[in-house]
Amino acid sequence: MKLYIVTDSTADIPKELASELDIHVVPLKVHIDDATYLDGVTLTTAQFYEKLEKADRLPRTSQPSPIDFVDMYEALAAKGEDAQIISIHLSSALSGTYQTANLAKDMVQDKIKVHVIDSRTASYALGSIVVAVARAARERNNLQQCLDLAQRLIANHAAFFVMDTLMYLQKGGRIGKASAVLGSLLNVKPILTFDETGEVAAVEKVRGKKKAVGRMLDLAKEFAGSAPVVAAVVHATSHEEAEALKARIAEELNVIQDMVVTELGPVIGTYGGPGLLAVTLYKV
Repeated sequence: MKLYIVTDSTADIPKELASELDIHVVPLKVHIDDATYLDGVTLTTAQFYEKLEKADRLPRTSQPSPIDFVDMYEALAAKGEDAQIISIHLSSALSGTYQTANLAKDMVQDKIKVHVIDSRTASYALGSIVVAVARAARERNNLQQCLDLAQRLIANHAAFFVMDTLMYLQKGGRIGKASAVLGSLLNVKPILTFDETGEVAAVEKVRGKKKAVGRMLDLAKEFAGSAPVVAAVVHATSHEEAEALKARIAEELNVIQDMVVTELGPVIGTYGGPGLLAVTLYKV
């Protein structure tokens, strides 16, 4: 049986890696002033951050419609193979994308069976799980093995991120449990994570970004212990900082795969803003 892997554009998987692993991506939408763009299709990450600086008001985002998912699922069903789909998506606490994928699943059930999974996370924390499941599918793991792998990685992953400002997260209404760090002293940088429900939550506050990044690395080390991990770095217009963090992670954690360094895409970037730096990892 052929297994197709579907995700959404918030996974921030580098295009070449998605293509290599045959990962199918349904784009979310970004609304900037009076224009609407498809994340990663009609709007690149570089274009987004340029437009973000010039926009008259904060961009808005919207989830795919059920028909967007139906079109994707039916296109895969039309390939004519004995196939099923594993569709892994952005935290349901942050977006209705997961619920919309479930609606579409029911609309195509006479054509192909779809298994929809709530990652309870976002950006490449989601993307790394999707990549691992896609690799397992390519290595001929069966459906149940791939589903079990997805759930195991969701339960054994962590993401920590430092933002230059919470303004975008607050204005976008995605502040969640991180609201406790608002109104903090000048130059205090909050370290945020995703809690067990998939909401954004505050870990602690650190004065200065350099110290915050160091503390973020400490938190990743505390999570990993001596266990082998797959790790990645996510950044928003902070490539040099991302490469430096990658080097430190390679030195201080038991990383067993080449690390991906990826940019925060337009949808999550709407809430994270320029300057964000994150580490994602899961225990193997």
